[in-house]
Amino acid sequence: MTAIPTFPKLYSDDVSLVVVLLDTNPYFWSSKSNTSSLPFSNFLSHFLSFLNSILLLNQLNQIVVIATGYNSCHYIYDSSSSLVASSTENGKMPALCRTLLEKLEEFVVKDEQLSKDSAISSIGSSLLSGSLSMALCYGPEQYVAIMNSIFSAQRSMIPIDSCVIGAQHSAFLQQASFITGGVYLKPQLLDGIFQYLSTVFATDVQSRNFLQLPKPVGVDFRASCFCHKNTIDMGYICSVCLSIFCKHHDKCSTCGSAFRQAQSNATSTDRKRKAA
Repeated sequence: MTAIPTFPKLYSDDVSLVVVLLDTNPYFWSSKSNTSSLPFSNFLSHFLSFLNSILLLNQLNQIVVIATGYNSCHYIYDSSSSLVASSTENGKMPALCRTLLEKLEEFVVKDEQLSKDSAISSIGSSLLSGSLSMALCYGPEQYVAIMNSIFSAQRSMIPIDSCVIGAQHSAFLQQASFITGGVYLKPQLLDGIFQYLSTVFATDVQSRNFLQLPKPVGVDFRASCFCHKNTIDMGYICSVCLSIFCKHHDKCSTCGSAFRQAQSNATSTDRKRKAA
C-alpha cells in the first residue's frame, strides 16, 4: 500500500486579498477644506507601511492598489505579479515602495493630462464608482454604478473598509461599509494613521469576530443627486438607469433617456404636503 504524501493544509481564512482604493484627487489634497493638513507625501509613508504590514502577516497575502483620480482610475500595484516578487534591490528601497511610487507618479501625470485634453470642465470629483467596479472585477461580477458595486460586494460577502481623511464624513462610504459589514473610520490623530491602519484595517475577516472594532454611528442613508452631488430627501429617478436628480430634467444626463413633462400641479402640491 503506497503512502499518500501529506501537505500542510492551507485554510482560506489564513490568506487575504486586500484591494485598496487610493484617492489621488489633487483637488482634495490641495483644497483649503482639507483641514487635516496632512501632506500627501506623509500620507504615502503611512500607507506604504500599512501595505507592508499586510504582507508580513502572511507571505501568501495579496495586495492590489487602484489609483482613483478625477478623470480615470487604474491598477498601479499587484503583489502577485512576478515583476515585484523581489523584496529589495541592492539594499535600497523595497520593491513594493519603488514599484508603487513609480506607477503612482505615471498615473497622476496621465490623469492630469486627461484633464488638460478634455474640453469639458470637471468638478473635481473622484471616480469612486469606477474604482469600486474595478475592485470587484477581481471577483466574478462587474458593475458600473457605485451602489450596485456595494450590493455586489454584500452578496459576495466582501467587506468594504473606509478610511476617510478630510473635514467631512462620506455618506457613500458610510453606506458601503455598513451594508457590507466593513469598518468605517475617520481618524482623529493623523500623525498616528499607521496605527489606525495596522490595528483596524489589517485584520482579516475571521479575526474581526474577536475584536472590538469601531462601530457605525449615525449612518446617513439618504441619496445624493447626480447633478449637484447634494444629499436629498426627495427627488426624481430615471426609470432606465436609476440615476437620481434633485430637479426635473428633460433628459437623463447618465443614459440619455428622455423624460416626460412632470405633472407640476399634483406633484408640487403633494411635495408641499409631505414637506409640511
